[in-house]
Amino acid sequence: MRLKYFRALTCLVALGLVLGGLAGCGINKIPTLDEQVKAAWSEVLNQYQRRADLIPNLVQTVKGYAHQEQQVLTQVTEARAHATQMQLPADILSNPQAFHQFEQNQAAVTGALGRLLAVAEAYPDLKSNQNFLALQSQLEGTENRIAVARRDYILAVQNYNTILRTIPGRWVAAIVYPDMKVRETFTITEQAQQVPQVNF
Repeated sequence: MRLKYFRALTCLVALGLVLGGLAGCGINKIPTLDEQVKAAWSEVLNQYQRRADLIPNLVQTVKGYAHQEQQVLTQVTEARAHATQMQLPADILSNPQAFHQFEQNQAAVTGALGRLLAVAEAYPDLKSNQNFLALQSQLEGTENRIAVARRDYILAVQNYNTILRTIPGRWVAAIVYPDMKVRETFTITEQAQQVPQVNF
């Protein structure tokens, strides 16, 4: 009887050690970090959608003042259309080509908006229009939120990719989560890396 009790106790202790070892080696850490990456990515998409929703109102406000700036207005509208019409594949976070295309589309929107806001500087009446000022303020706030969301996504991806590439997480992923792939992260364009020229 004592021997049976001892064996049962030994089995429970061994099972506890195995489960504790698995928990300690990252078996739950990988899906937790994967969910954090997905949540951070959703916030990035949420902020880009917020920006896309503001653009038509901004374009209409500027259009009322700057009729001759049709080319800039068209560029903004087209950039927004490309960005919002892109079909995001389910594997975008681990698909370098799709991720890069998404990033390029969003950069085109950013560039077109920059040109639109620069045009507004040439129209004093537009600059003092309350609707334009409110939209410009919302857009600036959204750009800040986008920067924060992208930073949070980059940090989540860094944590996730690190555990997938280091031991013991690499072993755990290979055995338990073989479908988990390294995630893509944002890069900086060559144009953004150029030092701005300041002429006095």
